[in-house]
Amino acid sequence: MALKDTIDKLNNIDLSEIDLSDLDVNSAGLWPTPIKVITALGVFVLILALGYFFLVTHLQQDLAKAGAEETSLKTSYREKYAQASNLEGYRLQAKEMEASFQKILSQLPLDTEIPGLIEDISTVGSNNGLVFNKIDLQPERVLEYYVEKPIRMEVVGGYHDLGAFVSDVADLSRIVTLHDFEITPQGGGGAEQGKLLIMGITAKTYRYKDGVTK
Repeated sequence: MALKDTIDKLNNIDLSEIDLSDLDVNSAGLWPTPIKVITALGVFVLILALGYFFLVTHLQQDLAKAGAEETSLKTSYREKYAQASNLEGYRLQAKEMEASFQKILSQLPLDTEIPGLIEDISTVGSNNGLVFNKIDLQPERVLEYYVEKPIRMEVVGGYHDLGAFVSDVADLSRIVTLHDFEITPQGGGGAEQGKLLIMGITAKTYRYKDGVTK
């Protein structure tokens, strides 16, 4: 009955009749019962608001963080599961890549094979009716994984013979690339049809930096 009486009193309060200036915190025990109840409710609501701000909000942040971590872990798990499922395929690809790499290395000449490579280039030129004016070995260029060996050549022949020579050199069993083409008519003058041409060209071959070829 006390709660019902208090509620009835609250409903019958006329706030205009209360002089708030007469209320002293030090004598709160003497305040009218309705004022005590209102004050208590206000303090209770304030405590709830502060509790929500300091506790519930913090818990929500922790929950959101945990959710993000869960999503990240699930993504990581799916990626690792996919990798594990394809592990045998990756191993097979690695073996194929290793075989391809070894095949490429086998096409890189040793220092002792350079004379043989020059002989092959000379043979290709002779078979195409070319005459070699010069063949000069250039200084090596050491790069990160391999060593580049340039060979500067000057050959004389017809237009189509030069084209066939370039194609045949590119088809050699060893890796050879051709660079720095310079073509001029022999004896100067215009490039008349059927006139011999002088072609300066740099052939570059390569060897593995550590000398591994097998």
